[in-house]
Amino acid sequence: MARPKPATFDKQKTVADNRRVRYDYHVEETFEAGLALQGTEVKALRAGEASIKESYAEVRDGQVWLVNANIPEYSHGNRLNHEPRRPRKLLLHEREIEKLFGAVERKGMTLVPLSIYFNSTGRAKVELALAKGKQAHDKRQSIKERDWKRDKARLMRERG
Repeated sequence: MARPKPATFDKQKTVADNRRVRYDYHVEETFEAGLALQGTEVKALRAGEASIKESYAEVRDGQVWLVNANIPEYSHGNRLNHEPRRPRKLLLHEREIEKLFGAVERKGMTLVPLSIYFNSTGRAKVELALAKGKQAHDKRQSIKERDWKRDKARLMRERG
């Protein structure tokens, strides 16, 4: 029997965040995936340099790849420095990969990274979301809800 996964992930240090995802997509489910990195990539991440704004994940040949994530070259690296936008392999269990592949193929969903972080053991992880794209009217509704929550909180503070 498989051990149950925790509801939230153990994030010690967040390196990169993709805040736009929750505006552009309905997030259905989140997964924690490891990253297969080279040495200078880890050093650049530890320095807090990364961007996942335009990145996405795809399932190819039974493996999940993080595409278009930018981890800039390490400043003190030598000629063996890494390529900044290379596809990086995500480490997931086989059952999770099959579930992601089925959702992307059949339901037309998208794999989007929410954040890159280091967990308590010091390993670089990616919080990956299985999401469905929002239409323009859904985005307007999200803005209305966010504004109402803000106004409601302000009114509650004023009343005491």
